[in-house]
Amino acid sequence: MGWIPFHDSANSKPLFFTIYATVIVGVVFSSFYVFSAIYSADSSTWFSSSSSSAPSLVHLDQGPNVSRGTNWVAAPVPLPKSHKYLNMSTRPIWEVPPPGEKMPSLKAFRLTQTLVAQRVKDNVIIVTFGNYAFMDFILTWVKHLTDLGVSNLFVGAMDIKLLEALYWKGVPVFDMGSHMSTIDVGWGTPTFHKMGREKVILIDALLPFGYELLMCDTDMVWLKNPLPYLARFPGADVLTSTDQVVPTVVDDSLDIWQQGIFYWRPTESAKKLAREWKEMLLADDKIWDQNGFNDLLRRQLGPSVDEDSGLAYAYDGNLKLGLLPASIFCSGHTFFVQSMYQQLRLEPYAVHTTFQYAGTEGKRHRLREAKIFYDPPEYYDSPGVDLEEEQVKPGRAEGVRSGFLTFKPSIPKRLLLDGEHNLESHFALINYQMKQIRTALAIASLLKRTLVMPPLWCRLDRLWFPHPGILEGSITKQPFLCPLDHVFEVNVMLKELPEEEFGPGIKIREYSFFDHPLMPKQVKDSWLDVQLCREGSPGCNVTNITSSLGIRFPKHSNEETFKSVFSSFKDVKVIQFSSMQDAFHGFTDKKMEEKFRKRVKRYVGIWCCVKDNDPGHIYYDMFWDEKPNWKPIPPQTPEDDHPPW
Repeated sequence: MGWIPFHDSANSKPLFFTIYATVIVGVVFSSFYVFSAIYSADSSTWFSSSSSSAPSLVHLDQGPNVSRGTNWVAAPVPLPKSHKYLNMSTRPIWEVPPPGEKMPSLKAFRLTQTLVAQRVKDNVIIVTFGNYAFMDFILTWVKHLTDLGVSNLFVGAMDIKLLEALYWKGVPVFDMGSHMSTIDVGWGTPTFHKMGREKVILIDALLPFGYELLMCDTDMVWLKNPLPYLARFPGADVLTSTDQVVPTVVDDSLDIWQQGIFYWRPTESAKKLAREWKEMLLADDKIWDQNGFNDLLRRQLGPSVDEDSGLAYAYDGNLKLGLLPASIFCSGHTFFVQSMYQQLRLEPYAVHTTFQYAGTEGKRHRLREAKIFYDPPEYYDSPGVDLEEEQVKPGRAEGVRSGFLTFKPSIPKRLLLDGEHNLESHFALINYQMKQIRTALAIASLLKRTLVMPPLWCRLDRLWFPHPGILEGSITKQPFLCPLDHVFEVNVMLKELPEEEFGPGIKIREYSFFDHPLMPKQVKDSWLDVQLCREGSPGCNVTNITSSLGIRFPKHSNEETFKSVFSSFKDVKVIQFSSMQDAFHGFTDKKMEEKFRKRVKRYVGIWCCVKDNDPGHIYYDMFWDEKPNWKPIPPQTPEDDHPPW
């Protein structure tokens, strides 16, 4: 494979030369929804039969090393090798400490070669790190690896709260001594950059131990054991995944250059690189760890080590670097948007939640959409609320939901396929779906139910910079099933907004919610179908009498009708509407309506970005249909550059 040197970054924006220098893989798998459709009888509408039966899931070929996520119960995993006695680092993963055992002193968790050696297998150690805010990500990361039979792993705790929590859950953990805050620090903040420096310090500390190091970010999930693949390239000093969005190979050979995430071998060149990288960041806290790594690698790039391996020289001219293929060690774009592995008929190894737009909440939601996030059982169930009692004594059920609400979204075929894929056709498609979702949010608010979001279809990609609709050279299909954060501000939807100003909160779940392996049978078995009908038509009456097909319910019903009918079904776990078109006439309580509008206006974000226009972003508008002259155009003046609220 020939060597293609680094392109000038100014001429290669779509390639995003972003190196996650410590994460050999923040990348793939997420059960991907294919562009498959069920047509109505007249073929004029594209129906996704329900959120629970969204477009058909495409499964990976079954293999012994592919994590299916079908068994989320954490069972103890055997030790990487036999030991004469068991302690906190040598007992099987998920085996909790014996009853009555006291928490060891912090000294016992210090990072030493002896401590790491207790978890090493075949001279390899797999490491991630984080603070307490990422506890659920870390448990998901560990769970996927242990499901794959991989146990030579360790977690670095950046705060004592996380260290203690992981210890009591039976997860091997060491103290990084970072004294980090336990809350989510937010992307781009000084504390975020401090985490990047701590990561580099950790790499530099681990490599001298002499073990091969697979360093991972916590916001990624393993779907296939990567160690056999990495062993195919014994000559590499460093193997890195990339943020490449254009495929350079169509098989599982190494990519022809970009960057990303790393597998380190304890060679002199690798240790020298890690040491200089650490010293660079400690000398100037304004340098982003990824940019610093880029600069070091660019010091010398090429030539190829040989004709066949895919390795190339970098850094000091001696470091042998290999690039893991973006099709199977994917960024958030090659996995969640392009589904590159699927199109090339390859088996992915991991998914990294990059290229998303809603912070930590957006990362979590994407993994949930892919059914590969580890949530506690209560996430999949919900206690009931007596709506009649709530009307008499408001506030008693504050924050409690009475089950789930879902609906069968419908999209006219023309909105998906007709004409060019441009701004007008994209916004027409999104706005059509947004109006249905707005109605569903209103009904979920009335009935105090958690809304299961429908699948969302897009005709254009979303990025941070101007582009022609999809990234040039990418294999994005149009239209495509897009992540919720492409349109909706997932972080705002999940945020606790003051109820006195924004009305009651509306909880949401991902569109694949009912298909998750952890979905309990008692939820699936407690289901009411609601068929909307035209008022006055035969059998279309306001009634709570059910049949084997559920109930018929008049379109354009008001707030009181909804509450009076569905209060009888407070113990039903799932209510599914046949449609949201014309389902709700509106709020009777105008103060409640005002608060609802104020809330949901904040639920939508922007599309970005139009070429040759500054600014190039366009705001989505939840109430676009109330503005007859609304058009998808960027702000025309600085005064116009604000969300529509």
